[in-house]
Amino acid sequence: MNRELFNLPNTLTLTRILAAPIIVVLLYFHLWFGWKFGPIAAAIVFMLASLTDMFDGIIARQQNLITNLGKFLDPLADKLLICSVLIMLVRMGADWKVPAWVVIIIVAREIAVTGMRAIAAERGDVIPADKFGKMKTIVQSLALAPLLWHYPLFGINLVLLGQVLLYTALVLTVFSGGNYLYNFYRNWLMNEES
Repeated sequence: MNRELFNLPNTLTLTRILAAPIIVVLLYFHLWFGWKFGPIAAAIVFMLASLTDMFDGIIARQQNLITNLGKFLDPLADKLLICSVLIMLVRMGADWKVPAWVVIIIVAREIAVTGMRAIAAERGDVIPADKFGKMKTIVQSLALAPLLWHYPLFGINLVLLGQVLLYTALVLTVFSGGNYLYNFYRNWLMNEES
């Protein structure tokens, strides 16, 4: 078990989980103390954590280190990181331009898919992320980095860029969630009924 837990891809995934509370603390530094660098530091930590998502998969495939634990931890790490950031962006206030209703839809989708995965796991099946789920995670990450940075960069309004990407991510989130639930119903629940 230790060998499976602490292989390089799983260690990278665990760093993504650990990044979530660091980002939350950095954003609270901005809220409590007005520390302008807090959001910028949070954005940098988020971008570095998001990169681990790409590298853990590449390394796992190249070195044949794909494990059931990794298949479980990878989407969980994504959900913890992204949902934590989304909730904190709502907490930051109206100036941060992240509506609560968007966050509710995204978090609800993540809970629904996680519940579906738990049911499948009870039956001994592990459901890895599909291409739509991966695309959704990429676009969410691309949206959250500029929203976290918050301040203009080289004259570019990063909040506006983040908003456009966030609404694109919302569409992908709903579509990929529906796709997971449809495939779950077709592959597991219909088999139970027959």
